[in-house]
Amino acid sequence: MPIDKIDPSAARKDAEAWLREHEVSEIECMVPDMAGIARGKILPTDKFLASIDDDALRLPESIFMQTVTGDTIDSKVMDDTEPDILLNPDMSAMRLVPWYQEPTAQVICDARSRDGVPVQVSPRAVLRRVLDLYAEHNWRPVVAPELEFYLSEPNLDPDYPLTPPRGRSGRPEIGRQSYGIDAVNEFDPLFEEMYDFCETQRIDVDTLIHESGAAQVEINFVHGDALALADQTFLFKRTVRQTAHRHNVYATFMAKPYEREPGSAMHIHQSVVDTGNGRNLFADEAGGNTPLFLSFIAGLQRYLPAAMVLIGPNVNSYRRLVRDFAAPVNTHWAVENRTVGLRVPDTKPNARRVENRVPGADANPYIAFAASLACGYLGMIEGLEPTAPTTGVAYGMRGHALPRHILDSISALRRSDALKQVLGADFVQLYLEVKLAEHEAYQQVISAWEREHLLLNV
Repeated sequence: MPIDKIDPSAARKDAEAWLREHEVSEIECMVPDMAGIARGKILPTDKFLASIDDDALRLPESIFMQTVTGDTIDSKVMDDTEPDILLNPDMSAMRLVPWYQEPTAQVICDARSRDGVPVQVSPRAVLRRVLDLYAEHNWRPVVAPELEFYLSEPNLDPDYPLTPPRGRSGRPEIGRQSYGIDAVNEFDPLFEEMYDFCETQRIDVDTLIHESGAAQVEINFVHGDALALADQTFLFKRTVRQTAHRHNVYATFMAKPYEREPGSAMHIHQSVVDTGNGRNLFADEAGGNTPLFLSFIAGLQRYLPAAMVLIGPNVNSYRRLVRDFAAPVNTHWAVENRTVGLRVPDTKPNARRVENRVPGADANPYIAFAASLACGYLGMIEGLEPTAPTTGVAYGMRGHALPRHILDSISALRRSDALKQVLGADFVQLYLEVKLAEHEAYQQVISAWEREHLLLNV
């Protein structure tokens, strides 16, 4: 029986049978932190099963207080004594790890306190919170991310810029090869193994294309449940990095890893269906746009600037959002227009959706999905109305601008009571504390540009 079809009442028994069947010797128990980094423990199978029986799988609560540099912050909403939290393995999120020689499994865990209450600042819990709000209205979001990333030569000294890797021809890619088939074929062995690894892990990826940048590619996922797709995206990023290492290259999801090249996005296609009949609520019987659809877009227009730090989480994220580099700089919307922040693909009515083109590939998928869906949700329950759809190139248009720096984004989210209510005030407070600590660490770094232009000239 596939692990994602297990009856919850029989989860422990069926999980053990699945692990024995695959002769799994170790299990990686993972929790995504604020940055989307996998934190957790590795246990022998027998120890893992015993920990479930004894409720003994634990980690310090401070994993959610860690910055991307690994430092732990002081928080106004968390216990600085670092108490343990309990990890609750989600058996539907258990998969084999295909790149190890020894049979190994991985499982994504939910975090809860010792009295059984979910840890509300956990990114997975934040997404669940938003999905529960949708469920109260008999709505179910359907999402599909498009995730871009770059390949590079191994970069052992961070003071040096990245260089494109050498493919099968032995030559690096020096020009842009948008949608180039031969350019992708340069790394066929890597991508074939990546697809094999995804199939083993039931990561439902679809098409692969070469993007605009040198050695930049994009993977599209099949549309589905938001939590399941967040899990798959979380696992996919790890899978790509591990696969690249096996081929002696790096894979990076930094928003802007190369100078003078386009950045990497995580576009999120979103629609909402009726939980009763499965009908797409964004299109009416005549195939036109419904008021809910327009309000969803209006919610994104109004609230995305305040949510920007959730989908552009790093200082580097804002280097991507510059005009004429295939990235949006505002929240205008249009049909079949890739210069806007909110693109509506020309589709059949049952596939009516909006593509949020603002999030970066560096965003935590749980938080990015939660933030984008929260904005749309607020638009629907508040009955907001969007602007008229944009015609022409949107880069130079006035209004609905996105923050251009992370400190502006932090301030915008701090002022948004509506997003705090939907996402959870404690989560927002802790997230902002983490982001401020990361920015303070960044401010201590002197860049090569500063040494190049200021050292002997000012």
